[in-house]
Amino acid sequence: MSEATKNIKEPVRKTKVESFDISRSDETLHLATDLAKFIKDNKLSTTVQGKEFVNVEGWQYAGSRLGIVPIVDHVINVSTEAEIKYQAKVTLFDMRSGHTVGAGFAICSNKEQGKKFYQEFAIMSMAQTRAIGKAYRNILAWIIRAAGYEPTPAEEMDYGGNTPAEAKPAAAPVAAPAAVTPMKAVPAEPLTPAAVASEPAPVAYASAPQKEEIIRLLNHPVITRQEKTKMLLNINRLDEERATGAIAKLKKAIEDRENGQAATAA
Repeated sequence: MSEATKNIKEPVRKTKVESFDISRSDETLHLATDLAKFIKDNKLSTTVQGKEFVNVEGWQYAGSRLGIVPIVDHVINVSTEAEIKYQAKVTLFDMRSGHTVGAGFAICSNKEQGKKFYQEFAIMSMAQTRAIGKAYRNILAWIIRAAGYEPTPAEEMDYGGNTPAEAKPAAAPVAAPAAVTPMKAVPAEPLTPAAVASEPAPVAYASAPQKEEIIRLLNHPVITRQEKTKMLLNINRLDEERATGAIAKLKKAIEDRENGQAATAA
């Protein structure tokens, strides 16, 4: 082997990142086949009246294969004195194009069948979960149908309305006792400051403007794709304080990297 041949370096092989394009039916039909296997292997569907409905995790998997992630815009408390009720809005963000490609609204209430004893945080969480499923359903329903499942998120099937209780037959009359000694009312103990303080305080999640600012900063050319993906996957878990810190770190990283590039160019 000649010296010239030895000096020729082998070309660097780049790993191809699999990515589907929602506008191309041939690619998305291939995704549907993979999706059907993934849902079945991981038991991500629920059977309702003999039909299979995909859980929100299955919808999220389909979205992630297309580079589409959900962002919770807001969760609004619309409760009354007699009902715990939350409304949520979720938008879908395409990481490749940097644009919003869909949205979904949903509500959850403790007046629904089977949710009478749900705590408030569970009602709020279910509203978010349903909104995520609804947002994905609006753009990916036909892919789920092509995978062999019903095009409605399983979480939406939880709501069966408020079925009235069956009337019980009247009981036979019971003879009253001869004499009943009335019981004295015992006043309830007032709540102490310590007892009130023990109640968990609601979490103040990052606001929509904070999330929009994070997304704007993530689209800066000096931010890597890996950093962008990691931040977007966790954006809905940020509270206001952590979101403020994330914005400050992103701004500093962008400034430092821009200054470094300028110094290198000089």
